[in-house]
Parts: sequence; structure tokens; C-alpha cells
Amino acid sequence: MFALLKKTARSARKPQVPEKRVLEVGSRALPLTIREHPRSTRITLRIDPGARGLSLTVPVGLRRADIDDFLERHQHWLQVKLARFSAPDTLAPGATVMLRGVPHRIEHSGRLRGLTEPMVRDGEPVLCVSGLEEHLGRRLSSFMKKEARADLERLVHLHAASVKKPVRSITMKDTRSRWGSCSWDGNLSFSWRIVMAPPFVIDYLAAHEVAHLDEMNHGPKFWALCHRLCPRSDEAKAWLKRHGSQLHAIDFA
Repeated sequence: MFALLKKTARSARKPQVPEKRVLEVGSRALPLTIREHPRSTRITLRIDPGARGLSLTVPVGLRRADIDDFLERHQHWLQVKLARFSAPDTLAPGATVMLRGVPHRIEHSGRLRGLTEPMVRDGEPVLCVSGLEEHLGRRLSSFMKKEARADLERLVHLHAASVKKPVRSITMKDTRSRWGSCSWDGNLSFSWRIVMAPPFVIDYLAAHEVAHLDEMNHGPKFWALCHRLCPRSDEAKAWLKRHGSQLHAIDFA
């Protein structure tokens, strides 16, 4: 994230509808969303999870010339930050995708019907995908959602029994702003992409959201409970901070 302090008079008008652009950064063309915020006094630039886009928050009424100048001056900053993402990872036969922290080579079976199946060929973990090759990404994402649900439902109910709290529902989504959420009435939601992470990270995410059933905050009592449910919480948080964006960078479209 890059933020620039910007002294500007408060505008009386309401923020405009977010503006959509495509910004060229080096050899990349990234979608850019520009939002006016009534309380903003500075320009804030963020790289979306997975480097799939950019978000710019600006004061209401800021001149487009100032926005263009800001973006031009921070081209180098963007190129440096985006260098860790060589390109959005595309899925194709022979490529590798993670499943519970283990890299699996993608193999297209050539069959029109059948399930996506993990197996081992010559000592190498493989995900064998049937159907038309152009549907490979969609079939893989459906498989990942199913596997994520199986893991998270088991772990959530295990941790919920430990804290003696009811769970109303568990939902799988493809959110980029957060890995999970918990509502006051016991509805839990998770990003299915977490199934690509190692098992202790999946366990941490389940424990984190279950802990919110008892503590709807991130205070000391919450973290104490989270660590009791998942002793490797600190290690898992560090793993997500280091590798989480790479999971979002994979294009299953």
C-alpha cells in the first residue's frame, strides 16, 4: 500500500460512483478502481490480493490531473511491488497447483466424464481432471471448494464443540478481502482457496472464526482462545501474510 498525504479542501458534494480504468504498469495491464471517500485527506494506493488489480482512494473532488500525476510518479513503486507476482498463475496440463500445502501436477485425463481425483504417479502427487480442457479451471475450482468444505466443516464443528457454541451455517466463497468471517448469529464464511494452504493454516482459519463465536473482537481474550484452539496460530498467521497473495493470484476462470 502507498499513501500520500494530500491537503485539500473538503468538498460539499457526495462521492462519485467508483471509476474503472485499466492502468499499464510496465508490461502489465491491470484493472484500477478509483473511489472517492468523504473522510479521505490523502491518496491511498493498494494492490489487490493476488495482484489481480489496483485500488485508489482519493478525497472527494480531487482533480483527475492530480490522480494521473500520482499514478505516473508511482509507476516504479508499482513495478517493484508487482515484481513478486511474475504473472497471474494460469492452470493448464503440466502446471502445478497446491492442495493442503502439497504441490500437485495437473493432468488432463482426456475423458469427458469423471471426477477430479488426487493420485500419485511415479511418486509425484497429481490432480487428474476430466472433461474438456477449456473447462479445466472450473473443474479444479469445484474440486477445491468441495475439499475446502470437507476440511472446514470437520474442523469448525470440532472447535465449536470445544467452546460449546452453535454454528448455524458454513459457506464457501471466493473472497479476496478476508479469509473468513463470522456473524453474531453463528454464520461462518470462508474462502475456499485456503485448502491450498498447509493443514495447520486451514485449522487456524477454522479456529479463528470459531473463536469469534465467543469473542466478536480481536482483543486479548479472543487471541487467548484462538491460541488454545490452534496452538500454531502465530505460525499460521505468518504463513498467510507471506504466501496468501499467491493463492489469490491463481486464475481458475
